[in-house]
Amino acid sequence: MTNITELTLEERASLTSGADFWTTKAVDRLGVASIMMTDGPHGLRKQSGATDHLGLAGSVPATCFPPAVALASTWDAELAERVGEALGVESAIEDVAVILGPGINIKRSPLCGRNFEYLSEDPLVAGVLGSALVRGIQSQGVGASLKHFAANNQETDRMRASSDVDPRTLREIYLRAFERVVTGEQPWTVMCSYNRINGVYASEDPWLLTGVLRGEWGFEGLVVSDWGAVNDRVVGLPAGLDLEMPSSGGRTDAQLVAAVREQRLSEAALDLAASRVLDLVAKAGRRPAVAGSLDVDAHHMLAREAAGRGMVLLKNDGGLLPLRAGASLAVIGEFARTPRYQGAGSSLINPTRLDPALDALAADAEVTFAPGFTLDGTGDAASLRAEAVAAAAAAEVVVVFLGLPALEESEGYDRTHIDLPAVQLETLAAVHAANPNVIVVLSNGGVVALPFRDDVPAILEGWLLGQAGGTATADVLFGRVNPSGRLAETIPLRLEDNPSYGSFPGEFGHVRYGEGILVGYRGYDARGLDVAFPFGHGLSYTTFSYSDPSAVVTADGDVDVTVLLTNTGTVAGREVVQVYVGREESAVQRPPRALAGFASVELAPGQSRSVTVRVERRDLAYWDVRVDRWVVEPGAYTFEVGASSRDLCGSVAVALEGDLVVLPISLNSTIGELADHPAAGAMARQILAVLDQAGDGAAEMMASVPIGRIATFPGMPITLEQVRELIDTANSDLA
Repeated sequence: MTNITELTLEERASLTSGADFWTTKAVDRLGVASIMMTDGPHGLRKQSGATDHLGLAGSVPATCFPPAVALASTWDAELAERVGEALGVESAIEDVAVILGPGINIKRSPLCGRNFEYLSEDPLVAGVLGSALVRGIQSQGVGASLKHFAANNQETDRMRASSDVDPRTLREIYLRAFERVVTGEQPWTVMCSYNRINGVYASEDPWLLTGVLRGEWGFEGLVVSDWGAVNDRVVGLPAGLDLEMPSSGGRTDAQLVAAVREQRLSEAALDLAASRVLDLVAKAGRRPAVAGSLDVDAHHMLAREAAGRGMVLLKNDGGLLPLRAGASLAVIGEFARTPRYQGAGSSLINPTRLDPALDALAADAEVTFAPGFTLDGTGDAASLRAEAVAAAAAAEVVVVFLGLPALEESEGYDRTHIDLPAVQLETLAAVHAANPNVIVVLSNGGVVALPFRDDVPAILEGWLLGQAGGTATADVLFGRVNPSGRLAETIPLRLEDNPSYGSFPGEFGHVRYGEGILVGYRGYDARGLDVAFPFGHGLSYTTFSYSDPSAVVTADGDVDVTVLLTNTGTVAGREVVQVYVGREESAVQRPPRALAGFASVELAPGQSRSVTVRVERRDLAYWDVRVDRWVVEPGAYTFEVGASSRDLCGSVAVALEGDLVVLPISLNSTIGELADHPAAGAMARQILAVLDQAGDGAAEMMASVPIGRIATFPGMPITLEQVRELIDTANSDLA
């Protein structure tokens, strides 16, 4: 590997920015190679001609796997890892060193235009599945680029808006998944986001890129900018930004050189960034040459498996599903013929093949098709609707494909509502009136309102399913695949119920994260709101029963929660066992319950299995802003086990030892705060006992009064001088 001292100042600066849109700069005289990075995250987007970041130019054929919105609904790390391995293989075949993904930003609002690229509203789901994808990609000698770091949760004004978020919320919700992936998998690169965080650009934030990412989490790789995310490179590089992408044509390289020569930038900082680029180039160079070509069929079958596993059966009244082979079907909706299988923008994949659902359904049944509506809303709606009604009336069962047109959601802008197009809903209503045996199949990258949920007997949330989504849909509808997908985000009744409503997407360059930690299901549950379908929900063609759970605290302080799961139905199926944790009393605000662990379990009919889900101690901690660290409170925790956040089958209470938090005390420390202090506690409890004798709630009222003030009250068993002496003694012991 080239030694940094062999490079001139200009060469070192050149290494820290791109040569063009997708590649790093080479240093030919020293044999430093140029490497390619290219878009993911659910397929390889290697552009073969003109290059851009918005998916406008063509790219080489690659397997379009289900986007994150569908893959997350599998709740299956093993499957996600296999998809990651396939992404790594295809990248290696095309000599791509780093594939840009996965994206693990939290789905704060259903309006985010890029939600199809993100995994969940919950940081545990995002972290576990994100880790699996990185692990799979990097097993093939290809680097992952974990993105977008951090608090990047909207597209509106994304290149400059400030995400104004308090420290606890930032740590517990928006950094938690990144922390899990970085500490567990060491991605080769982390991509910093466009936005500002509390007023500071992510690309210029030393606290984020150096203090947290490297100092606290031990990140060893390279920080690359999102394409065009650099605001001031001379400021960003010493903050921890190693590589600017794409090329600036040498302009910002010259700025670095001038800053070093003028002693406005440390040469050591430039050397550190350049050495990280050299490390990345060396990692890429160690990947052996790939033998053979892409096994297109095998990867297509993996895409089909992932798509089938990612669909969520929301409703199935009367056992309308699965369909009978050879049934008479009316298939309504242009999406059946013209599938919408991925989102728009930088993740746009040129698929190796594409399976429309209409073709797949026709192979299993007697199908009559009517488009019912056009995807762009044009055309003669009345005649299209009449044709659909006629087809529905003559069929046994109607399968209606509804969804969001491509222009409704994309990278670069946010949605303004969560409604399906009115023309589609009108067609559905007319078809349902003609034949009540309606199955709705949805195609959407973000959740949509479901005003028909009480009317139609069956709803299958199909998300965006990648290139094999059509055959996978037929697999599920006809029962070749028993649906096992679970919602990784809540489907609300109304947009107005979402916790972020009113503070998304912000105004005048700022977006206030006013809901704090109560994101997604945490917020719906805390406010006791009804939802259309809860986080974690999903039905099966079989049934499962749970025993009462038990729990054991391990030597490391983790908690193993065990339940006996039984398939009580007649077909094989997969259940996602979910463990939630809550506390009735806490020093900080908490949701009623938060996901703490999960396991995807496959059982044959009648089979039982003991399932143990490990809840890590770190996932029971809150971020204590007083001491800037994770803290586990002592006392009782309730672990609830079930099939969704609102379908809980049993609970078990566990008492845990907590982490000691001792704060410096002062005259402004309250009596209540001092009651548990190791040095001052006896004095505080003595005062509270005196007050308690007075009755009338005096102790409760005075618990929030600073000790420096209460000591001046008549009748108190301590003087101000004694308080000062106690404070000095207690703080000296703490030091």
